[in-house]
Amino acid sequence: MNGEFHGLAAVVTGGASGIGLATATLLAARGARVACLDLRPEVPEPLVGLRADVTDDASVRAAVADAAERLGGIDILVNNAGIGALGGVEANDDEEWHRVFDVNVVGMARVARAALPYLRASDHAAIVNTCSIAATVGLPDRVLYSATKGAVLSMTRAMAVDLVPDGIRVNCVNPGTADTPWIGRLLSGADDPEAERAALEARQPLGRMVAADEVAGAIAYLASPLSGATTGTDLAVDGGMNGLRPRPRPPVP
Repeated sequence: MNGEFHGLAAVVTGGASGIGLATATLLAARGARVACLDLRPEVPEPLVGLRADVTDDASVRAAVADAAERLGGIDILVNNAGIGALGGVEANDDEEWHRVFDVNVVGMARVARAALPYLRASDHAAIVNTCSIAATVGLPDRVLYSATKGAVLSMTRAMAVDLVPDGIRVNCVNPGTADTPWIGRLLSGADDPEAERAALEARQPLGRMVAADEVAGAIAYLASPLSGATTGTDLAVDGGMNGLRPRPRPPVP
């Protein structure tokens, strides 16, 4: 299939659901060969599903090597695997802080360093990290999660400058509150799921949550060879939450 990604190979972590699956599906539709790394890697064809635990270096290296062999190399890495965390600064103990950082930050570093030998051999190498609006805006009850995403934003910029000589572009996408399975689980545990959903939607100026396909579109833009002059950039896909301050909407009569 022809498209802007024709002939390119992409690896997407956390690629079996949510933003990861939407991204993998879009890249494949635009011509890429795509491997999805996930703890439960059941994905539809033509995607290739491979099991990987981003907290385990041996698992990561084996999965990345397997992906490179099956795809004929790696040109694009989408570092999307991540987990959430709720509460203020006192809500989580040391073990949980280490666990969430291990997945959201160190996990990205593990996958990136395993993929670097293959990316260095590519003529169109790109890394896109899934960051979050939580890296740039203070959100209530998200201290641990926000700390990890702040680290991802800084890591993205530092990786970008280090890898310029290798011809590898590094960017990140900052979604707002996205309508994903994790948010679905969060809402299902709320005392009033409908009120909680309404609150999440209202805090984004567009008045709704971000769709996984919209985040996938931004990731594809950053990963595309057509964006060859873009590196070290964070792209917000947040319904205007980061930069807009609209007037309050009048109450519905």
